[in-house]
Amino acid sequence: MTRFRACIDLHAGAVKQIVGGSLTSSDADLRTNHVSGLPARHFARLYRQHALHGAHVIMLGPGNDDAARAALQEWPGSLQVGGGINDGNAASWVEWGAAKVIITSYLFPDARFSLSRLQSVLQSLGNDKQKLIIDLSCRRVGARWVVAMDKWQRLTDMDVNQETIANLSPYCSEFLVHAADNEGLQRGIDETLVQRLGEWCSIPVTYAGGGKTLQDLDRVKVLSGGKVDLTIGSALDVFGGTVKFAECVAWNRREDTAVTEG
Repeated sequence: MTRFRACIDLHAGAVKQIVGGSLTSSDADLRTNHVSGLPARHFARLYRQHALHGAHVIMLGPGNDDAARAALQEWPGSLQVGGGINDGNAASWVEWGAAKVIITSYLFPDARFSLSRLQSVLQSLGNDKQKLIIDLSCRRVGARWVVAMDKWQRLTDMDVNQETIANLSPYCSEFLVHAADNEGLQRGIDETLVQRLGEWCSIPVTYAGGGKTLQDLDRVKVLSGGKVDLTIGSALDVFGGTVKFAECVAWNRREDTAVTEG
């Protein structure tokens, strides 16, 4: 069943909405849609009040650990955390309150996928794949989607396709897929990618990137057959956009009611 998934994106300790493709090692390149005057824990509290389980907290670069931990402490055992996760700290983040950890770049030393690193992370979590999410955030290359690492600036040797999804599914409980070329632009979702994820994935998957209207939730539901969740970030009114957060919450509740009555 498609759900609205909330997010808390952190950059330099602040809650920000950033154009994904502008994240580089230079702050001069950074394009920001919104910088919140409210701390991460405020949004964690808001999500708790509306039972938005599975919201993800993404640390974009250094200087975000304290803000992320504060958010987790606000709603222990319900938020997911990603950014800089590896086999040395994954278990600690769970101890600090993360329901699950999200991992990307660590799996790609020199931009090449390492199964041994994935196995090492899983082992650090007691081989409990329910605590692990693999982030397959990607950039479009022709007709392909290629996993991107290091703030989505470096392409790896892995395509997002049916084979990849099948090979990785035994190691995790969910996938998170940011369409980096759409992230933060509010120009619409990558409909083809959403449809493919619905076809390929047998475990939960959340798509993020380009969501700009409440109707995008309906569109993702149709395209994916209800198998893909949608994160709306920059377009939300709580992040300076026009899509009402309250209406997204209400959308989830209507879906819950429909399932119950069905």
